Amino acid sequence: MFIERFELERIQSEWEHRVKYNLSDSGVHPLHVRDLMGEDGSREIMDLALGYAQTNGPQQLRERISLLYPSCDIDNILVTNGTAEANFISTWSTLNAGDEMVCMLPNYMQIYGIARSLGANVKPMYLQEDLSWAPDLDRLAEDVSSKTRMIALCNPNNPTGAVLSDEAMERIVELASRAGAWILADEVYRGAELDRVRTPSFWGRYDKVLAISGLSKAFGLPGLRIGWIVGPKDFIEHAWSYHDYTTITAGTLSYYLASLALEPGMRERILNRSQDVLNENLAILRGWVDRHADLLSLIPPRAGAMSFLRYNLEINSSELSRKLLREKSVLTIPGDAYNMDHHLRLGYGEEGEKLIAALSLIGETLDELRSRARGTDAR
Repeated sequence: MFIERFELERIQSEWEHRVKYNLSDSGVHPLHVRDLMGEDGSREIMDLALGYAQTNGPQQLRERISLLYPSCDIDNILVTNGTAEANFISTWSTLNAGDEMVCMLPNYMQIYGIARSLGANVKPMYLQEDLSWAPDLDRLAEDVSSKTRMIALCNPNNPTGAVLSDEAMERIVELASRAGAWILADEVYRGAELDRVRTPSFWGRYDKVLAISGLSKAFGLPGLRIGWIVGPKDFIEHAWSYHDYTTITAGTLSYYLASLALEPGMRERILNRSQDVLNENLAILRGWVDRHADLLSLIPPRAGAMSFLRYNLEINSSELSRKLLREKSVLTIPGDAYNMDHHLRLGYGEEGEKLIAALSLIGETLDELRSRARGTDAR
């Protein structure tokens, strides 16, 4: 089986720990262990036996995950090593060569790449920039057919930060139901809404929904590598057998800390902190965009810690991203990673001072390129 290079992930993997400023991330800057346990919590960790935990996820952790979804219990949940494994298992266990999948684009390109490697026919469902990154639902109705096995979504969306309306969600459910197709909804950015109104899950709207999430983005806990699938009980039992062939289980320490993070009181404190950071930092980002309004345009994200900017310069996005990396030690994600040139994804979940410094450096490069285009000295 041939699998294509995952460009977006490789860019981050190669450079995120080697640059001075990392604006490639799509989550809020991370919490520390002490934020979950307090300064005096180390004794509990010291007494924790480092054996294998329940491979589909400890009961208490699954109980706390179930509280995030309507009419959900622990047997609807499979805990995985990050949202990436949840996406992989859900796609691998559902699609076969020749199946048809409709995939929201732009999107985190993992599901897109996996489906293609499995021999599926992937139809793009492009979000429309002139509709504030909403989908063209009439076009979607044309693309969904009796051959459609899955509709893959990311809501809130990576990289635009857009959120589907309730009407759009219902129309997508209607189309999936008509085709008998699965809805794979990557919902890892739920909880990172700028207006603090929790995005509804697709779970509970239809009997063939797989809701994917984890602790990496809104929770600011990517290092725990905890994700999950919420799905029908027979599917979860089926998917568990695939999990047996991948990572078997996440780490005992990660399970323990994840359970602390998802205790209802702690969960809300963490999400409130994330929303505070994002609102403060988005104001910084929007002010910077306004100061470069002749070069940049932004449809403000409604959720998540990333923005998808269009720029008005005759330079390829990968070339611009490499220039920022090489000359300014600032890591960004080029629009090319989403097959959408003349865009950059900038994460704004960093600490405020670092965000301001990184944006200033990007601004220097944009000003230089503008001056060159006009044939004048960059000064």
